[in-house]
This record gives sequence, structure tokens and C-alpha cells, in this order.
Amino acid sequence: MENLILSFNVVAPLFFMMVLGYFLKYIKMYDQHTLDIMNKVVFKVFLPVLLFYNVYTTDLGEAFDIKLILYAASGVIILFLLLLLIVPRLEKENPKRGVLIQGVFRSNFVIFGIPVATSIYGEGNVGTTAMLIATIVPLFNVLAVISLEIFRDSQINIKKIAKGVITNPLIIGAVIGIIFLLIGIQLPTSVLSTVKDVSKMATPLGLILLGASFSFSDIKKYLNETIIIVIVKLIIVPAIMIPLSVFLGFRGIALLTLTIIYGAPTGVSTFQMAKQMDGDSDLAAQLIVFTSFFCIITMFIWIYILKSMALI
Repeated sequence: MENLILSFNVVAPLFFMMVLGYFLKYIKMYDQHTLDIMNKVVFKVFLPVLLFYNVYTTDLGEAFDIKLILYAASGVIILFLLLLLIVPRLEKENPKRGVLIQGVFRSNFVIFGIPVATSIYGEGNVGTTAMLIATIVPLFNVLAVISLEIFRDSQINIKKIAKGVITNPLIIGAVIGIIFLLIGIQLPTSVLSTVKDVSKMATPLGLILLGASFSFSDIKKYLNETIIIVIVKLIIVPAIMIPLSVFLGFRGIALLTLTIIYGAPTGVSTFQMAKQMDGDSDLAAQLIVFTSFFCIITMFIWIYILKSMALI
């Protein structure tokens, strides 16, 4: 019963904040223009500060695990390559192909990773998660651009991909945190306290905005695709990758972080990227909405199972 309650307490706040976001939009507390601006602020300011703080305050010796990083990155790349072979055989429309591929391999790792890890291991003990974010997020971005470019009937622009990764605010925040940590730069107490307070706004605001992005207008249009992606993304992929992670000896926060990488919902930025690169952005929006909703159930189940087996 204790593990059941703990698992519920980990995922319930995520659900409640998303519901709050949808409710506030429903009662017209903000319009789409306001949401777009707020999303940019969260992506370019609050989340990078959150990553910087978590990296900066971590124990590098304990958090840096090359085996974990290589395994996580290899898993994402192999999954991406499999999808690149399978999806075009099942879907004939190019605008949908890249979006469907992203819908499976690209997780909303940042928004879900830190709060879930913090809920279980406590603030200041999620350096492993922050380090993996610094590794996996740029990989997600590179593969996402490739998946959309391939089915955009244009050549892959390596320089554009590299620029997108280097200028990604999340990567910048994590890299600066690593540099400060390695060099040993000590921030004044007042500055560090401010950074800490700003970082606390990232997760709740990000989840509220995620809830506000929910739209149920295209359910029938994309019902088949949505059902397939939800099942593959939230059930099949983690059902393969989580036991494999356990078999390879990962435990504790490392295993929890891998669970989030492979079991979290489709990344929110999938929508904006699809919109900018001629993908089916309406389909992307539906995948984000429904994987985010059902993830609350599946993540609860995965955490409960792993907690009951004393693996996390």
C-alpha cells in the first residue's frame, strides 16, 4: 500500500497541473497568443535555468555514468532507426511519417523527468537525470530534424541541424551548468538563491501550459494513428526497454530516468517543429495530448512495479 500511495503521489500532481492548465484555458483566462508567448518564456528561460541549477548543484562523480549515457543514447538511436524502416511501410503520407516517428522516440523528458525524479529522490539528488537530459535532449533534436527533413522532400541540412542543437536553450543551460561545475565557479548566495527560485517555476508552469495546449477537435480525424502511437509509445516501448535496463543492472535513479526517457509522453516541441518543417502539426498535437493524458496511468503503473520490486 505504501508503494501504491507513493506512486500516486508522484504522478497525481502532474495530472492536476495539466487539468488546471486546461481549465484556465476553458474559462478564457488566456488566449492562444498568450500561450505561445508563455511557452517561449518557459522554453528559453525557466527550463534552461532549471537544468543549470540541477547540474550545478549535483555531485558530478556520482551523477556521471558513461555506461548509462551510452545505453540511453543507443536505445534512442536504435528505436529511431527501426521506426525509420517501419513507419513508411505503414503510412503513405509524408507529412504524417516524420510526426509519427517523433511521436514514438521523442519523449517529453524535461517536463516529466525532473519532477518525477525529485518526487522520489528529493531535490538536489537528481543530477543523474539532469546529466542525461544534457545528453538525450540534443539527440532528440537532431533525430527529430532528420525525421522531418527526410519526408520533406529536401536534402538534410547538417549545418542547420548543428545550429539548432548548439543554440537550443536547454542544451545551453545544461552545458553552462557543467562548465561552472567543472571549473568550480561559486555563485554568490544571493544569485544561487535567485536561480533556485526561478528554477522552481519551470515545472509547474510547463505542466500548466501543457494542459492548456490540449485540444480534442481532431480526435476522429486521427483516431487510428493516435491509438497506435499511444500503445506503442506508452506500453510496448517501455515494456521492452525497462526490463532490458533492469537486466543490464541499472537501479535507483538511473533506472527511473531510463523509465522516463522511454515511458514519458511525446515531446511538446514536436508540434512546433512539425509546424515549421511541413509536417502534420495537427496530428502532432493529438499525439502530445493523448500520450500526455494516458502517461499519467502508465507512468503510475511502471513506478509502482519498480518500487514494489525495490528497483528504484
